[in-house]
This record gives sequence, structure tokens and C-alpha cells, in this order.
Amino acid sequence: QVQLVESGGGLVQAGGSLRLSCAASGTVFSINLMGWYRQAPGKQRELVATITSGGSTNYADSVKGRFTIARDNAKNALYLQMNSLKPEDTAVYYCYYWRTKDYWGQGTQVIVSS
Repeated sequence: QVQLVESGGGLVQAGGSLRLSCAASGTVFSINLMGWYRQAPGKQRELVATITSGGSTNYADSVKGRFTIARDNAKNALYLQMNSLKPEDTAVYYCYYWRTKDYWGQGTQVIVSS
């Protein structure tokens, strides 16, 4: 079992920045995939960014150039630096871990005001 706890969400004005963190605990294997997804009200959950344990990254087109995903394997931690935030980035952001099955955090709310 893997437990994921997100932090760092909040209210920010458009153009501002936030940094999300995710702490993983439990049986965390060194080789895995982690990432961030988000779900806006009335919409399906969507990919934001993923990163392998080797550091390969993948971003949704909507966040490329604005968001940066990073991880600290020694700390089992995942981060998402979000810059130039837009109102359409408003959503609950979920931390994701995959090894042989999916694990999800409880989510952290991000609200971007115009």
C-alpha cells in the first residue's frame, strides 16, 4: 500500500504562482511513475504532468511552459511548480503513483481568481 498526501493548494490571483507537494509513504518502490492530475467542477479528471523515477517528464499541452514537475526520490516526494496561473487552472489537484496499480491522494484545491 502507498499513501499520498498533497499540500500547497490555495487561492491565488491570475498570473501568480503556487507550489504543490506530495509526500508518499508506505511500500514505495524506487522504480515507479508519479504525476499530477486535476479535476475541475463538472469536468473529468485530466492529466497535468507525469515523471518517471528516472526523471523523464510529460506535460499536458495546456500547462507546458508554465508548470514544472519534479521529484525527490530520496524523500519519496513529488512537486509541481505552477507559474503564470490562469483561472482555467482552477481545480482539485491529485497526486498519482503507479507501480503495479494506481494510488491517488485526497487532492488539494487550487483556485485562481481573475
